[in-house]
Amino acid sequence: MNPEQLAALAAAELTYPEHGATRAPTLPAGYHHVHRDVTVGTGRAAFTAAAEALLSWRVHRAAGLSVSASAPTAEPGAVVALRFGPRPIGLLAPCRVVYRVDEPDKRGFAYGTLPGHPERGEEAFLVTLDGDGTVRLLIRAFSRPATLLTRLGGPLARRVQALVTDRYATALRSLL
Repeated sequence: MNPEQLAALAAAELTYPEHGATRAPTLPAGYHHVHRDVTVGTGRAAFTAAAEALLSWRVHRAAGLSVSASAPTAEPGAVVALRFGPRPIGLLAPCRVVYRVDEPDKRGFAYGTLPGHPERGEEAFLVTLDGDGTVRLLIRAFSRPATLLTRLGGPLARRVQALVTDRYATALRSLL
């Protein structure tokens, strides 16, 4: 996606009303929910490396997605267009970063869907460092179909979402 297309997406509205809802303890009703909590490493150095890889879009690239972003890191307001699969048949998934977390033992971000995404909703990616030194990747999402193709895809669309979510964890482990 070229810079002009990313700029056009920057002006677009998110396609769901519950902006930032992945911060809440309970995800919004009426959506499919994803909760993933995976150990990816140990120690402060692994946490720092994992956070940098996540925030710089390297995890998404290592998971096999093509990434076009308006900013080199996940910052609030940044637009990212992810593509799963080869052109022209791959799925394009435009999103905007809705918040970023920068705490001593927790770093990450969430993005929400923009027009053209096959789903409507939000996905949060957090890397945490537990008191015992365990580094974890937490993924929380809520989504529902936004297109006829995704509605018709039903279980297949959910399998693709689960596959990509699993690939994020595998990719992050490989980057440490």
